[in-house]
Formats: sequence, C-alpha cells, structure tokens
Amino acid sequence: MVSKILSGAIIGVEGYIVEVEVDISQGLPAFDIVGLPDSAVKESRERVRTAIKNSDFLFPIKRITINLAPADIKKEGPSYDLPIAVGILASTDFIKKESTNNTLFIGELSLDGTVKPVRGILPMVYSACKLGFKKCIVPFENADEAAIVSDISVLGVKNLKEVVKHLNDEEIILPTQINISDLFSVTIEDNLDFSDVKGQYNVKRALEISAAGAHNILMIGPPGSGKTMMAKRLPSILPDLSFEESIEITKIYSVANLLSNKNTLVTKRPFRSPHHTISYSALTGGGRIPKPGEISLSHKGVLFLDELPEFQKNVLEVLRQPLEDSSVTISRVNGTIVYPSDFMLVASMNPCPCGYLGEPERCHCSDGEISKYLNKISGPLLDRIDIQVEAPAVNYADFDSDNKKNSEDSFTIKKRVSFAHKIQKERYKSENIIFNSELTSPMVDRYCSLDSQGKVLMKNAFERMNLSARAYHKILKVARTIADLDSSEHIKSIHLAEAIQYRSLDRNLW
Repeated sequence: MVSKILSGAIIGVEGYIVEVEVDISQGLPAFDIVGLPDSAVKESRERVRTAIKNSDFLFPIKRITINLAPADIKKEGPSYDLPIAVGILASTDFIKKESTNNTLFIGELSLDGTVKPVRGILPMVYSACKLGFKKCIVPFENADEAAIVSDISVLGVKNLKEVVKHLNDEEIILPTQINISDLFSVTIEDNLDFSDVKGQYNVKRALEISAAGAHNILMIGPPGSGKTMMAKRLPSILPDLSFEESIEITKIYSVANLLSNKNTLVTKRPFRSPHHTISYSALTGGGRIPKPGEISLSHKGVLFLDELPEFQKNVLEVLRQPLEDSSVTISRVNGTIVYPSDFMLVASMNPCPCGYLGEPERCHCSDGEISKYLNKISGPLLDRIDIQVEAPAVNYADFDSDNKKNSEDSFTIKKRVSFAHKIQKERYKSENIIFNSELTSPMVDRYCSLDSQGKVLMKNAFERMNLSARAYHKILKVARTIADLDSSEHIKSIHLAEAIQYRSLDRNLW
C-alpha cells in the first residue's frame, strides 16, 4: 500500500516541497530510504521505528520503501522523521489517509515519540503557503516561528500520539496565533546611544549620512578615537525594519538556527562584528551542511569590520561581489546556493601600523611600512566604500559637560535619518529599490543630476583625485543623500562638496 506525505526542505534560504512516498509490501522485512538521503536521513529508520513502537502503535514487519522526491536533490537533516512516521501509519490504516491531504509535516522524532524542533521552519512554511497549502504540522517549539506566515494554519505538536489523534479527529489542536504588531512593539533595552560620544562631530555626521542612504563607510583614525564606539551605536539611528525585511532576515536566522524561542521574528536590524581571524567560509557561508555566513547574517543590517587591514586579504576580497550584487553565491560539488547579503559595510582602521601617524614622538613607522599596511586593502575594495572619513584624536575640551553639541542623542539623529528614508522610499516607489546606495548607473543619471556649477566641481574633483567611474557614482549617491537630509529636491554644490570630502584615501592623505 502506498501513501504520500508532503514535507519541506531548504536550498540556501528558500524552502521547497519534498514528497515522502511510503510503500509497504509483502516480503522479507526491510526498511529502505531512497532519494539521495544523507546520514541523518538514513538514521531516521531507527528513530521512526522506535518512536512508533514507543507510541503504542504496531510497526509493520514487512518490506518498507521510502522515496524522497525530487530524487535528484540531496536530502539533509532529521526533519523527515515525522512525515515518514505519518506515512507508515497511514499505509497501515492507523491514520485516515484523506486527513493528510494538503498538509505539510515537518519534525524530528525522539525515541519516545516526542516531536523535536528543527532549523529552517520559516522558509519551508513560507514556501508552502505560496504554493497554496492550508495547513502545516510542526514541532511545538517551532510553532511561533512558523505562525509568522499568516495565510496558513500552523499546528504545533508535542508528540506522535498527538498527531495521530488529531488526524483521526479524536483530538483538536488549535492553530497557533501570533500578533505581528506585538512583536514589533517589543522594545529591546539598549544602552548604546550617540549622546555618549564626545567630539567627533565630523564622523557622527558621516555616520548619519551613511545610515540615511545605506552607504558603506570606513573610519580612519588613531587608537582610542572612538571608531568602534561609534560603529556599535550606528544601529540606534538606522530606519526601522518593514515586515517584509523582517521576514527576509528571519528566514536567514532560521536556516542558521540562531532564533531563540523568545525571538521568533527579527525586528531589529542585525549588527555583526566578526573577529579579524575569521575564515573565508565563515564570512561567506557554506560548509558540509550549508549555513549562511556573516555577510548574510548582516542582511538589511550592518557588518562591522574592526581593524580592517588585520583581516586576511583573501577574506576581504570576498566582499567585492556581495557589495555589488547584494548576494553571495556558494558553489560546491552538490550544487550552487545563493544567500542574500544586502548589508552596510562599516569598517575602521588606523592610519599606520602603530596608529599614531603625524605624532613624531610616538610614531616611528617608515614610509614603506605605512604603504605596506595600507596596501592590505585593495583599490577595488576601497572603490566600493562610499564614505571614507577621518576620526582624529579626541580633545580634552570635548569632554566638557557644558558643551551643548555633545547633547544630541540617537533619537534626534534617527528622526532626521527616517525623514530622509521616507523621501527615498517615495522617490523610488516605482524602481524596486529603497536607498540611494542602491541606485544603478542609469538611475544615477536620472536622480542625481547636477547644475552647471556642480558639473564644474565634479569635473575638477574627478581629474585631480583620479577617480574611477565607480567612485564618481558613489560621490553622486552620497550627495543625493546629503540633499535628502537637507530636504533639497536638487543636489547643490554644497552637498556635492561635502560628498567629495568623504573620499579621504582618494585624496592620498596618508
């Protein structure tokens, strides 16, 4: 007797449907799983057999064949335990076959029949909903995460017995309900505020522009100038996430198994700060069982690289393609996976190996050492950084509590950033982008036009600073964001001049 149960799997951060076909026939007792299963899937045989017996159901002593279709895609993980068990019980008439129609089953089984949580529930349920599924049965611990998808009925189950009773109409399991607005209204206590930063007005201004237009930024300055401190406070002024953006981020964190039971939906923009010893694969993602890397975990948020030249050069060069394409492609023997990686790159570095360039009594770095240090960051990577700003040492006067400039907090700055974001969202509503940093070359020509005075200024800067075509477009995009912060419909010379001065390394200051 053949039964067909529907389950889910993930490729990258997208889900797809897997058909679990169960055939029970006469012959010598056997239990075979086909359809490119990995070791974890093959081990389902023992988990399922024991779970069925310990749940007080009769396990058939016959020839059992399980096929996982499509058979040309490798199946990984223990999430097929529950659908396999349901398929066997349906084939032996312990479950009404018609009750499994148009229902998705996902879950790992413990030996006593308990249904255990699995990773990647959200993308699987989300894909099932898009395909028209009306009901899914998932582990109880995963139910809140899956219930974020509002157009499908999510039933959280604790054990196999509970599943069987529900499918046989002996016990009703109520769908899990989640109030999305309540999730967004939860405030996370964060003591990081820009009011803590003393001085560094130029850098704070650059970070405000960076946040308003989602521009990549590099801070250059001596140790103790507050570069790391300011970078950690950048998320406090970023625009709030939309629900669609939250779903995108949550899918990534679900696949990476980084969601806690308390945080079923990511409602704050991510801030990732990997150590400079990070490996190539940890940054991009991949592995035997592919998982997203740091650049994908930073999707719609911030990737902060402290002490940029200390990272291995081959690791830094990996950033070039994701910065351009907003995605990273991982090619392996078993196939190709694409992870989203639309992030803001925020980096910091010293001006020389010791960090005290320009202070003869402290800095003894030779020109060769300084050149070698700066050359660790390639020209193509620097070209992809919109804003390069100097962070000088903090003066004693900046710590004066009577200085009114020090009182501006993150809430005040965020209001200006959100206003600029609103302008961009309205301007680009027909372009399928949100931020100025996402403008393509044709869009730059359309939305970043200059007056005659601006064209002269841009021409002089282009020739004197020997800018590349990419740097030219970066300057115009930053100028567009500065104009938006100034509530100006057109880019004025003052906006363009400020954007040009945020190209420190192009001006060969070091």
